[in-house]
Amino acid sequence: MALSDLLPPDGVITGLSASSRKQVVQSLAEIAARFCNAKPRDIVDAVLERERLGSTGVGDGVAIPHARVAGVDRVFGVFARLRTPVDFDSIDGRPADLIVMLLAPEDSTAEHLKALARVSRVLRREDMRELLRGASDADAMNAILGGEIASDAA
Repeated sequence: MALSDLLPPDGVITGLSASSRKQVVQSLAEIAARFCNAKPRDIVDAVLERERLGSTGVGDGVAIPHARVAGVDRVFGVFARLRTPVDFDSIDGRPADLIVMLLAPEDSTAEHLKALARVSRVLRREDMRELLRGASDADAMNAILGGEIASDAA
């Protein structure tokens, strides 16, 4: 599963303004709701409930909030680069500025875990994080995210 397969082109946002983890989740839920039959409020509730179990801040300025949500029929995500990093209680203590919110059907397990692993593997790479942080707009970010397939296969 390629990362670009998980993220609809209109689901990649640059320069998102938010001052808290909750605001990030709310903003991304509004965007994600365009791509599924879930209501933004249901997405927010599910993701924040998952956050209560343990932070999804994975370090190096990256967070991967995720949840299984009624009304979602396939695993997909939305991506945002924040204007100003926010605290996601990351394991390294750094605030996050690269956020991928992953959503999955309520009965999804293996595919949800595969998607989480894929996102984590790609964003663990320093070169990918730097390219995404330096991208001028969403089109450039989509090109980077699409190009990671070729660089991973090499």
